[in-house]
Amino acid sequence: MNIQAIKAIYKFEMSRTLRTLVQSIASPVISTVLYFIVFGSAIGSRMENISDVSYGSFIVPGLILLTVSLQSLSNASFSIYFPKFIGTINELLSAPVSYTEIVIGYISAAVTKSMTIGLIILITASFLVDITIEHPFWMICILFLSCVSFSLMGFIVGIWARNFEQITIIPDLIITPLVFLGGSFYSITLLPEFWQKVTLFNPIVYLISGFRWAFFGNSDVFIGYSIFAILTFTLICLLIIWRIFWTGYRIKN
Repeated sequence: MNIQAIKAIYKFEMSRTLRTLVQSIASPVISTVLYFIVFGSAIGSRMENISDVSYGSFIVPGLILLTVSLQSLSNASFSIYFPKFIGTINELLSAPVSYTEIVIGYISAAVTKSMTIGLIILITASFLVDITIEHPFWMICILFLSCVSFSLMGFIVGIWARNFEQITIIPDLIITPLVFLGGSFYSITLLPEFWQKVTLFNPIVYLISGFRWAFFGNSDVFIGYSIFAILTFTLICLLIIWRIFWTGYRIKN
């Protein structure tokens, strides 16, 4: 394992984040805080508790995962797309660096950025609403695995995309609707029985439910199913990336 190569890729990506700190960190945090103010305070004060949890506190896990998933996907997709766009991907592929080390370097940077944003949002939310974390270890684990899985998916999108428009298609048309329909702002138990069964086909439901369980000790889906869904999603993304490098699919163009 070429640790120096991984460090070089990681440092380069993190330095790029520091150069665009406002767009990378401040913007998503501010946007999420506005969600807390509007939905948690203004609207939440008029709503009943959900599973003995105030509405403002209830939406915290969903908002964190909403932001983290989009940021993970965006960071990873742009990090691998830019070398393709400007042509430096050829230098990287000709260097004595394995595909595994390339993936680890880019994904580690994307996960670090997303985890940082998620933790900042969590700390900020604690000043706005009452938050209790019943299972802090599992909260960190689920947050980390969610960042890894969406970063891997973003890496796939970055390789697949031929232009900037295609990079935004997946987050805007697929991920965002799935997150909103996955129980970010409500419990799926409030839905009619038919729609409860339909939402179980949405993989985001299991991520949000598991993350909410780590906070409040209750969830819409059994926690074992949530962990299994996260690990399965991560494994599928890893297999797709392995196949991409094995076949060379769209790596250079």
